[in-house]
Amino acid sequence: MAADPRFFRAGAALTLAEAAAAAGGELVGGDPARLVSGVGPLHEAGAEAVSFLDNRRYLPQLGATKAAAVVIAKDFAGRVPDGVAAIVTANPYLGFGRVARRLFPAPPARPGVHPTAVVDPAATIGEGVEIGPYAVIEEGAEIGAGCVIGPHAVVGAGVVLGEGCRIGAHASLSHCVAGRFVVLHPGARIGQEGFGFAVTPEGRFETMPQLGRVLLGDAVEVGANACIDRGSQGDTVLGTGTRLDNLVQIGHNVRTGCGCVLVSQVGISGSTTLGDGVQMGGQSGTSGHLSIGDRAQVAAQSGVMSDVGAGEVVGGSPAWPLRETLRAFATLRRLAAKPAAKG
Repeated sequence: MAADPRFFRAGAALTLAEAAAAAGGELVGGDPARLVSGVGPLHEAGAEAVSFLDNRRYLPQLGATKAAAVVIAKDFAGRVPDGVAAIVTANPYLGFGRVARRLFPAPPARPGVHPTAVVDPAATIGEGVEIGPYAVIEEGAEIGAGCVIGPHAVVGAGVVLGEGCRIGAHASLSHCVAGRFVVLHPGARIGQEGFGFAVTPEGRFETMPQLGRVLLGDAVEVGANACIDRGSQGDTVLGTGTRLDNLVQIGHNVRTGCGCVLVSQVGISGSTTLGDGVQMGGQSGTSGHLSIGDRAQVAAQSGVMSDVGAGEVVGGSPAWPLRETLRAFATLRRLAAKPAAKG
């Protein structure tokens, strides 16, 4: 179905030539001047919509599509039906995403401060900033140009946001310096006290001071209800372009490289270091003080208890090289299937 206009405001229509340029592809067939104004899946896209194919299992739907154009790889371009243009590109999913973003751009900031918001006089607010209902901007905070601060969000004392950041409803930041174009989805919590304590001789817990910060690189995106603890002595750092899904927990003093992807319910224990491009599947986690190398991959629900080298793919709990884990599971299954020996 088409994007619901109650929730997604359409931008200007594109010609097929413009759509192909946005996708970084070549237009094959079709009138370059034909206008498209929407997007949709192959089986639902109409005559004014762009669709895409990046998985051969959907080839039957391609043959019946009514879309104006399909963003598609070269290998499948010959399967596009008559009357449908092909936008041929090496990465159809990425190309389609770029077309969709042109047709449905993110709403621009609406400059101004809502009457119910509370902005400390000692805060610095950049040009064109939108501050929503009941938001709170505390003393000494610096909000860069073009930022959007959603309803009930809290930007704590001294927090710095670079230009173009988007802070979702009920999100909060403290002890944080963020770069440009950072996105926090609703309910994200940044900079709260890390989970650190000492045990007294009497067996009670005494909280250790957490005196570090959270540093977010440019274009970091943090999912709904994800939490990033501030450092204890040093800083917690997320590298440029890193993405956290919903409900991710980042412990104090964790450092990630650039472009890491941590899927829902991942938990990273304190002082763990991730290299560039690390990917961790849902519900996986690490013990503390580990090192995970560049471009390593951790399978879903894995428990990482020792260092992982660059480029390694691990899975299971404890996490081993994934092929070893799968062989171990297969062996266990065969053993379980054998009839019990008679005594």
